[in-house]
This record gives sequence, structure tokens and C-alpha cells, in this order.
Amino acid sequence: MREWEPLAKQGNADAQSYLGFMYHSGNGVPQDYNEAMKWFRLAAGQRYAAAQYFLGLMYYHGQGVHQDYAEAAKWYHKVAELGLAKAQYNLGFMYNIGQGVPQDHAEAAKWWHKAAEQGIAKAQHNLGVFYAEGQGVLQDHAEAAKWYRKAAVQGHADAQYNLGLAYARGQGVLPDDTEAAKWFRKAAGQGMADAQYILAAMHLQGNGVHQDYAEAAKWYRKAAVQGHADAQWLFSRIFMLTRASRMNSK
Repeated sequence: MREWEPLAKQGNADAQSYLGFMYHSGNGVPQDYNEAMKWFRLAAGQRYAAAQYFLGLMYYHGQGVHQDYAEAAKWYHKVAELGLAKAQYNLGFMYNIGQGVPQDHAEAAKWWHKAAEQGIAKAQHNLGVFYAEGQGVLQDHAEAAKWYRKAAVQGHADAQYNLGLAYARGQGVLPDDTEAAKWFRKAAGQGMADAQYILAAMHLQGNGVHQDYAEAAKWYRKAAVQGHADAQWLFSRIFMLTRASRMNSK
């Protein structure tokens, strides 16, 4: 702190941004959003990209300033143009829902594409959804599957689930129940109730996996305890049938 503050007061943008980060996170100093905003603003005035990004973040969340989505979008835009992937994703999100900017799905797709190319899994998944639905881009199931896969291999549960659906339906890829089950299992393992429900059904019917009633019951139960209504009904049916079978065998 002692070594950075004199440099910051002399106008060193690195030091100003570092002090802003310290006050923002409470790292080594008491957390103080007003102080963080002061130092980030000085560094941002020198076009320091990290400081500009944090200004956008603080305006978005109302930290040290009144919440102002338009101002957040302005600062995100400056850094997104410089290639910062997080800013590109955030700007795409704001265009998608019309937050601080006019709603524009084509603009959202543009910024998510830039972030997706830099490996941001959330952007890859959202871009996949856009291609699947033809929102902001021409509908293209093969492109959707491509972006789902990129996010899925990074562990993005929604992308794993959607890639499983693509294989189950043959949308953008050749139909393949085994591949579908593989991706549903990954999403199910992360607690996604819809994936757990479908995986249970696949085990019940023997689609893409070995037929296994115990596995079906396991996954129905996991979905059921999360409030999945269909899973709750089916799990109760399996439980009742299993209990009746055991009673009859005695």
C-alpha cells in the first residue's frame, strides 16, 4: 500500500488501478467502494483497460455509485472493443435483455461470438442457444452443436444438457443415443434435474445405456428431490412397484 499510493498520486495508471482493486476487494485495506471508484476512475481516464472494466462492473452493481446500467454498458463497450473477453460477454448479456442499451439480439450475438472465440464458456453456450433458435443469427443447428460442445467440454452444465438433446434429436449432429447419454450424465452429475430425469428414462428403457432399473430409480430420485414433478411421480411409481414385487416374492 505504502509503495503504491505515492505512485498513484503521481499519475501512474498501474498503481491507480492496483489501489482500486485493493479497495474494491478489501485486500490489505478496509473494503471501500468509494475509494475504489476514485482510483479506478483516474486510471480509466488514462485508458487503462482493467480500470475501465471495473468501472463498468461497479456501475452495474451500484458499488460506490448509484446503479447505472447505461454507464456500465458504456465502460464495458470501451474495454470490449479492446478485446477483453469478460467485458464482451457482459455487453452481450446487456444487449440480449436490453439492459442499459436497446435490446438487440444481433449485437448480443456479435459480442458473445467474440467472447466465445476467447473461450468464455457462458458465451459459447449462449451463442449455441442463439443458433439453435435463430435469434440474432440465422438458425443453424450444426453451429449450435459446435458451440455447445466447446462449452460442454469446459464443464458448462447447460451446454452438456443441450448437447445431449442435440444427439438425442439428431439436430446438427447424427442421432446417437450413446453420446446423448454421455452428455446427459455429465449434466446430471452437476445436479441438473432435467438431465437427471432424461438419464433415468434412458436407463429405464435401455436407450443409449444398459437397461438398469436401479440406475433409473437413482436418477429419478435425484431429480425428484429437486422438485421435478414428473420425476417425483415416476419415482413413486417405481418405488411402489418394487415394494409390491418384494412382497409378492415372500
